[in-house]
Amino acid sequence: MGNLPEGKNSHLTPVSAASGVEQVLRILEGRWKLVILFHLFGGKVLRFSDLERAIPAISQKMLIQQLRQMEKDGVVRRIVHYQVPPKVEYCLTDWGQALCPALDALLTWAGQRPPSAEQE
Repeated sequence: MGNLPEGKNSHLTPVSAASGVEQVLRILEGRWKLVILFHLFGGKVLRFSDLERAIPAISQKMLIQQLRQMEKDGVVRRIVHYQVPPKVEYCLTDWGQALCPALDALLTWAGQRPPSAEQE
């Protein structure tokens, strides 16, 4: 069908495919979301303080905002352990973990960029 890649999404039109990708990009937009994702890939479960240490350039407020948005979007799961002091951990949902191959494919694609395109 047209210029769309062959595969499972043969029911998509160019407009619906573009709309779907735009929705995904909106979920991933934000200066720190991809960094957070890469820290959580591989089934890692990290405490809030672990993420703070792993990403020293992010403010606490921004980390909270990004994690809340990712949780709302179904990418990250927040696990609260009711103890004193409270312990909060974060991990990827199955859907969030499924992003790994897609982002890996984007990295591979970016690495294939012709040198002349980098200068434009």
